[in-house]
Parts: sequence; structure tokens; C-alpha cells
Amino acid sequence: MNTKQVAVLGGGSFGTVLANIAASNGHEVRLWVRDADQALRINSEGANATYHPELILSDNISASEDLESVVSNAEYILVATPSLIFEQIIARLAPYIHSSVSIISCTKGIQPDPFRTMTEIISHHLGHIIGNQIGALSGPNLAKEIAEQKIAGTVIASSNSELTSNIKLILSSSTFKVFSSSDIQGVELAGALKNIYAICCGIAHAKNVGENALGFIITRSMAEMSRFAVAKGANPITFLGLSGMGDLMATCTSKLSRNFQLGELIARDISLLEAKELVGQVAEGARTLEVVYQEAQTSQVSMPIVKSLYNILYKGVKSEQLLEDLLDHPHEVDVEFTQ
Repeated sequence: MNTKQVAVLGGGSFGTVLANIAASNGHEVRLWVRDADQALRINSEGANATYHPELILSDNISASEDLESVVSNAEYILVATPSLIFEQIIARLAPYIHSSVSIISCTKGIQPDPFRTMTEIISHHLGHIIGNQIGALSGPNLAKEIAEQKIAGTVIASSNSELTSNIKLILSSSTFKVFSSSDIQGVELAGALKNIYAICCGIAHAKNVGENALGFIITRSMAEMSRFAVAKGANPITFLGLSGMGDLMATCTSKLSRNFQLGELIARDISLLEAKELVGQVAEGARTLEVVYQEAQTSQVSMPIVKSLYNILYKGVKSEQLLEDLLDHPHEVDVEFTQ
């Protein structure tokens, strides 16, 4: 494959490892960070000491806080910023990009007012320039393990087959396998929704409820998130793959998961604000919970776990109520994979 010009927006945990994989594959990578000092340190030290001090970065990476210089000649732009600033960054790209560029969301979140996925935001702001050259990357991708070159897989979802093929080549390595999907909606919603249920599992784990109960929570979570996604036009079969069950399992059982960590802290009766500060990095699940709770109410989709967690995080209900709500809910049908 010819050398590609790749821009990665977001110098956090995931953005850094994606940039390093692409650069290690011989591509020219520019990494956008919001802080000039961070860019200087990355370029001088050859590492992102804030997130991955142990990871020696490829010489093919150059970091900058200048968004225009990072994206102006890029063929592929990977956006790995927090969902809170995602739309703001996307809106800034229009003057700097050309019609042949492809933009891939690597952010697992949902935007409210109105309800939108990250690729819908890209399409809204930049679709008139880039058409269908839009994709979403998602899967069980705990960044620390990827940095340590432990085996992992991910999914690139797009309606553009050329984009899919090239992203697989750009990001595949001996330890990182990239699969493809045409169900952008399913892949994105799976990636965003599972963060909610990781908080639940963190609470349950801290309460020492046992492995059976965790299995109970994870499978009910899968049923609930797929029910919501199908109501939004996704394919339920997507949830059986890496971006669905794979990501749900990894995030709901790992102490490396920021959302799992958040749940453990909530179980100790620590306030949401303090718990977020203690986790340190962005835990998207709490924000996604607010958006999904409101949308489920509007769309009349039954999401008892979402409702229970919302009451715990935002209405002062004790965390012990989570398991009680699951057991007391009248819905007793197990599998409902209908489209």
C-alpha cells in the first residue's frame, strides 16, 4: 500500500495508539492536540507521557496544536476527541479539507438536541464536501492493552468500500485486527451504549454480587441496547460481533475501563462529580446515559437498566437499587432479536 497522509485528532489514550499503529505501518501521521506544550513534549520525547509514558512513538508521527496544518493535506482523518467537543472540532474542518478526504469517527458517544451519532454530525457539517467518505471505528479497544501490543480487534463501518479497505490496511498490525461492517448505525450505537452498562457492572462488581449476577447484568444489557438500536434502524446481528458483545464484555469486566472504574466509585457512595475527577480521564458513559434516557422516554423504548442507573446517578437513589430493579422488573422474555 502506498504511504498515506493520516491525521489523528485527539492526543488522548486511543488517539495516541491509533496514530502509532498507522505510523508504524509506514504512513505519515500528524497528531492534533489542544495544548502546544503537549505537542512539544510529544515531538521532543517521542512519547505521550500523559497517557502512555511506556509507549515509544514512531518517528513518522508529528504532533501539533494547529488544526489547519494537521488536516490540510490529509487523506484520512481519524477523530478521537471526547464527544463533548466532537461537533465543535468537526465544524472547524470545512475550510481546511478537500473533497477526496475520508473522515472516521473513533469517538464512542451520542450528541443530544437532537439525538445524533458522531457520523451523523460529520455528515451534517461536511457531507456536502466529502459525500459518503465517512466511517466509524469501534470495538473492544482498551487503549492500554493496544499500547502494550496485546491482541485486539476492531470494526470499521462505512458504506464506502474503498474507505473500509484502506482503513483496514492503514490500521492492521500483527496484534491489531480490523474487521468491516456496513452497519454504521449499529456499530456506533453499540460503542456508545455499552459505556452505560459498564458503569452498572462497576457498581455490581464493587458490591461483590458474584459472577452469576454479572452474567445476568451483561446479557440483560445486551438485550436492552440492541432493542434501542433496532428502534434507531440498526441491525441486531451487529450486536453479536466485536462492536457489540465484544466491546460490552471487555468494558464491563475490565478495571482498565474508565466507565467500570466510575461505577466502582459510585458504589462507594461517592458523588458523580467527585467520581469523575477520581477517574481522571473522560468516562463517556455518564453523558451518554443522560442522552439515551431522554431519547428512550421520547421513543417509548423500554430500558429498565438505563432508567435505574439514571435514578442512581442523577436523582440520588442508592446504588443498591440497581440489582433490585433488575429483579423486580416484570419483563421476563429472554431473547428478543427482532428487526
